[in-house]
Formats: sequence, C-alpha cells, structure tokens
Amino acid sequence: MTSNTLRFRPPAGAGHCPRPVPGAALRLFLFHHAGGSHLVYRDWITHFPADWEIHLLDAPGRGRLTDVPACADAERLVDFFHDEIVLAMDRPFAFFGHSMGGLAAYELTNRLAAEGLPLPAWLGLSARGAPRQPLPTDNRHRMPDAELRRHLARMGGTPPEVLEDPDIWQLFAPMIRNDLRLVETWSPRPHTPPLSVPLSVFGGADDVVVSPERLAAWEQYAQRFLGLHLFDGDHFYFRSRPAEMVRLITEQVRTATAGRPATGAAR
Repeated sequence: MTSNTLRFRPPAGAGHCPRPVPGAALRLFLFHHAGGSHLVYRDWITHFPADWEIHLLDAPGRGRLTDVPACADAERLVDFFHDEIVLAMDRPFAFFGHSMGGLAAYELTNRLAAEGLPLPAWLGLSARGAPRQPLPTDNRHRMPDAELRRHLARMGGTPPEVLEDPDIWQLFAPMIRNDLRLVETWSPRPHTPPLSVPLSVFGGADDVVVSPERLAAWEQYAQRFLGLHLFDGDHFYFRSRPAEMVRLITEQVRTATAGRPATGAAR
C-alpha cells in the first residue's frame, strides 16, 4: 500500500467528523445501532481527549444518507464503511460499535485482517452478543407492528413519538425492520480466527436482547480480551452516562495501546 493510498481525506459518505484534529494521535470511529444514526453519540464528543479525532458513522438510509439504499446484509454494510475507513490508516485508529454497530465493527475488523490491512488498535463492542448461528427466535424483523413497538419500548432507546405516532412510525418502520433483519440473519463465517486486536465488551445488566452470558462469551473470540464492563440498565444503558462511557473507553484504548509504537496502526 503506497503512502498516497494512506493519505487521509474526510469521508464523503458515511463519516461525520464534528471536531477535526490535525495531527490527531488517534482516530476513533463510532458505529450506531439498528434503526439509529450517529446522533446517539452526539453528547460524547466533548469528553474525549483533545488530540483524538472522533468520526461518527451513519449506515445508508438515514439522516443525510436517506437517499442511499439501505444495506440488506452485514457484508454490504461492511463494504460501505470499508472503502472510506481504508483512507484513514495514516495514524492509529480504533472502533466502537453499539448493537448493530458492534456487528459492523467486528466484521470490518475481520475484513481488514483478511486483506492484510492495518487493524484498529482497539475494538469496543457494546450490547452485541458473541457470534452464533441465527435461531428461530431471531424474528423481531417479522413481528407485527404492535408487537414490534412494544419490544422496542422494552429495549429503550427509541423516542416515544416514533412508537406512539402512527405517521412517524410508518416513516421509520422500514429502516428499523431492515436493520433488524440484517442483524438477525447474519451468520459468522466458519473458521474465523480469534481477533488479534485488544477487545473490550460493554452491556446493560437488564438488556432484554443480549444477556450478560452472551457478552462474556466474547472472551473465547479474542486473543487479548480486556474484559466485560456491565452496567445497570437496558440495551441503551449508556444514555445517561456519556462522560463515564467516554472515560472508560479512553482508559481501555490506552490500556490496549500501552507499549505500542507512537505511529502507525496495529497489525
């Protein structure tokens, strides 16, 4: 890979960088949940170290990408993110993904490894269970509207007006169902090697979607597991604790990168 290939330019599609940092020590990419957008992280930015550059990613079909067709499966979603993130490898970078975003971050890390490209210095997965084959009970994307709205209410995170207003629901329902189908039909590739990058896992003790046991099971999928960080709360346990989450993420990244060279990305 030539130096010209690695010269970073701001992503034109998925990425939103609210605070560009020339000469940043680290670029952190944040991946959002099913049915969501980068706005879930809007309160996090000011809490990160001043020399970190934070990139908020959006999947197609939402926000300023409303006119871009939604990705039907995880492989296409990884394709979408991949072509932009490979331009950001001129300095250390890290991934954090919540729920569907955790799946995207995990699969993107595997894709980079398979291609022999630089890897993130750290991977953080939130409210995303360890890999397993789809089960017959993975059917939220097929639930009738009323049942799905009740389920989303139990999960937390979805604004009440989306669930209670029929017109707003009809606007958002196709995107929500598409994202849930993407997550629930994903299958791990056979013989995928354990992650070689440091991995930290986060979740809510009262999550109705992902149990603490499934979160803890990530340990067997990583060569360097930095631990499970469990909080009181539901699937969106972090909503009320942005500063605490950012502080913990910062600590985990620094633990992961301790002793690494100051430049370049993890391999």
